[in-house]
Amino acid sequence: MTRRWWIALAGSVVYAEPESASIRGKLEQTGDGAVLVLADGKRVRLTGDAATIGVVMDKRLAGAGFEANGRFVASDLFRIEPIHKRNMFVHKDGRKLQISYWCSVCSIRTWSPGVCMCCQDETALDLKERFDP
Repeated sequence: MTRRWWIALAGSVVYAEPESASIRGKLEQTGDGAVLVLADGKRVRLTGDAATIGVVMDKRLAGAGFEANGRFVASDLFRIEPIHKRNMFVHKDGRKLQISYWCSVCSIRTWSPGVCMCCQDETALDLKERFDP
């Protein structure tokens, strides 16, 4: 559920969406979910749709330099944009890499970890320079 702000001004109603933001830090996974540890040591919990949670909880990304776009819904809670907007990245060797998953058997790319929709083999983490398929 997204937090929205409504402001009444002189008899009219104005809708204001919370401001979008980008957040970057070290990705940690706990029993309660994923946390991003920022450069100043602040810990921010991450939330999003089910596919997004699948990405942030992927053990292959634990400890990675991680960046996500979305919105703060509380001072310590960040909601990542839906998976179809492809707003999650890994920073590695000075490069910003888009997170995707690849089935080498079927040549199918997905944006969330799991089994291939065709052959049912586990998909491989595939970090790429940003692209828009």
